[in-house]
Amino acid sequence: MARSGGRRRLAVACAADAHTVEAVYNAWREGIVDATLFGDKELISDICRKMSIDPGIFNIVDEKNDLECVAKAVALVAGNGADVLMKGLVSTDKYMRGILNKDAGLFPPKGTLSHVSVIDLPGREGLLCIADVAVIPLPDFKQKTILIKYLAAISHSLGVDVPKIACIAPSEQVLPSVISSSEACILTKMADRGQLGRVVVDGPLSLDVALYPEVAVEKKVTGSAVAGYADCLLFPNIESGNVFFKSASHFGGAEIAAIVVGTNRPCVLTSRGDTPATKLYSIALACLQCK
Repeated sequence: MARSGGRRRLAVACAADAHTVEAVYNAWREGIVDATLFGDKELISDICRKMSIDPGIFNIVDEKNDLECVAKAVALVAGNGADVLMKGLVSTDKYMRGILNKDAGLFPPKGTLSHVSVIDLPGREGLLCIADVAVIPLPDFKQKTILIKYLAAISHSLGVDVPKIACIAPSEQVLPSVISSSEACILTKMADRGQLGRVVVDGPLSLDVALYPEVAVEKKVTGSAVAGYADCLLFPNIESGNVFFKSASHFGGAEIAAIVVGTNRPCVLTSRGDTPATKLYSIALACLQCK
């Protein structure tokens, strides 16, 4: 799908990292990006040569300071000189500070910054979108409505016309004393009335009920279009989302893509330890969000 959109302009902050260079090269080879790399030019060129990559295919901007790398990459994207921002070998806090800088113009006033991951879970048909595993520690009710809209937008970009979104809670039983349970009920009713866009929302649903139809049948969860067939998972807090995300990747063999959402331009946010494949998929996902 990203290939069909043609090449997007990618700006990479602190690109002097073998995994990042490999991922960007693969994205260039796939025909989805042309890249500007910010970082130590000599080191980036040396990495390229060791991987038999011609550094001339990239525009390399020599900058050895991490914060300056981020600032210059952000400025290029915010100034319409690039379409997508990507994090290289730089800490997440430095990267996020650059994105959130009010003077940089990449984050809208009074916006809500979040993170959406797309997971290809072995043994399960279709891609799964989840939020939030990296940015919002404990989303309040208003933030949950915004997260649902972010999940829907990503799903729509992946070809899902009406995404099925599960609000995850400890149990599929409605428990008024559990905030994730009671808020899930309200979100479900709002979606029924069309207040959350072109989506189907159901909750509270436990994780197994949301993902596996046989579990939904066994637990007698009836009358739900989402139970067992969720396209998206809305987690109640960062702990539950992050544990699921890392468990799926490390224990479940899942393939992952991840981006920051809520910015004026798509921003790739992956871990410094992520594989080149994960970074390539994340680049592709970000390219799909370009308008």
